[in-house]
Amino acid sequence: MKPADIATLRAELELRPAAELKVICLRLARFKSENKELLSYMLFDASDELGFIGSVKKDIDNQFNNLNTSHFYYTKKGVRKILRDMNKVIRISGRKSSEVELILHFCRNLNSLRKLFPSAVLDKIMELQVKKVSKSITLLHEDLRYDYEHELQEIISG
Repeated sequence: MKPADIATLRAELELRPAAELKVICLRLARFKSENKELLSYMLFDASDELGFIGSVKKDIDNQFNNLNTSHFYYTKKGVRKILRDMNKVIRISGRKSSEVELILHFCRNLNSLRKLFPSAVLDKIMELQVKKVSKSITLLHEDLRYDYEHELQEIISG
């Protein structure tokens, strides 16, 4: 089955009554956890983006604090899982400022971890995240851009 394009879907959704749209949304939420997470974000968290980002930052902190550091292999796997979870939240949010804040927070935590475990793997993860956040910063308003660039330079320098 080939899915319809966005324009066709939008036109069809405009024709449907509100009750039928509710049924469609709930059925979508049952099929994949990502759909349910997106629907939950749009209904409950989109209106309070700062609170949502704060809770995600706390979750990132908890995940870094609970990393298995007994062997570097497990530490590396844990960092990649944190990165995967963070990228999923960034995709759900869809806001560049949220993306920049979360990546900077991740990089701060990764910096402290890199001091404990100096490694080329962690250095490469850091390098890729710095590139990603630098690209995202250029798309922001110039006032925010200045603040985030300053914060990024602090993270890079040490």
